[in-house]
Amino acid sequence: MEHTGEAVPIAELLDERRHLLEVARWILGSRIAAEGVLDEAYRRWFGLSDRQRARVVPRAWLTEAVGAICLGRPAPADRQPEAHRSPQGTGCPGTAVEEEAGAVLMRALESLTPAERTAFVLDDVVGEPPDTAAGIVGRSEPECTEPADRARRGLRAREARPISPHRHEQIVRSVRRACADGDSGRLSSLLAPDVTAFFDGGGKVRALTRPVDGAERVARNLLTMFASHPRTTLHTHSVNGRTGLVARYNDEVAAVVTFDVAGARVVLVWVVLNPDKLRSWNDPRPSGA
Repeated sequence: MEHTGEAVPIAELLDERRHLLEVARWILGSRIAAEGVLDEAYRRWFGLSDRQRARVVPRAWLTEAVGAICLGRPAPADRQPEAHRSPQGTGCPGTAVEEEAGAVLMRALESLTPAERTAFVLDDVVGEPPDTAAGIVGRSEPECTEPADRARRGLRAREARPISPHRHEQIVRSVRRACADGDSGRLSSLLAPDVTAFFDGGGKVRALTRPVDGAERVARNLLTMFASHPRTTLHTHSVNGRTGLVARYNDEVAAVVTFDVAGARVVLVWVVLNPDKLRSWNDPRPSGA
């Protein structure tokens, strides 16, 4: 059962999504229709409260939801099974390096909930006072200022303590080794005390929906997500021009992780789990295309 506020191993996330997709495909006979059903099922899942989610077995609940959604939809007229494609996802290997400050802010915005993103834009871009933003998004003033503060903090740290690409790569490789060894102490030592991790599941896998703060909590969630499994691998890879991590389950890219590093420690972690955003990693265009 999923623990509220804790990450889920990627092996579990992918097995669950594949299972649900097969159930929907079997009922509807169409992968495209099945993916739409999964989107709706995960929307319903994230619509539950933390207390409601804690009382159910996620895979069983989602399977029941998929069945109910399929039964409420007409089957496609042709019901012809479609050619198999790898699950879809973002981030393309070898894309151009983004401008540093913009990259931090853009990734932050993409990782926030709609309400948090609205609050951030109103506060930091438009310049509305915090109480105005809070009233618009229906959040308390501290809840509205936290996302903006987090993004600014990471940007300030990067500007104050820039590091070379080589040093960045060394630190990321150390993070990979600590994750592979399951070494919580070593991993925590590589993270800043106020490090923040974002988990972008896009509402399409059971990823965390809230940022995780603090070295110990971030380390624990990363180790849980990349827990040792015979079919799970974790390697360094160039991501947007800098060294990041790519996690695979079997031959499928399940997560792409990038890091913002200041001095000798990681200050921000960005974990992309959204299968739509991983499309270019799992379904590359043919050579010469």
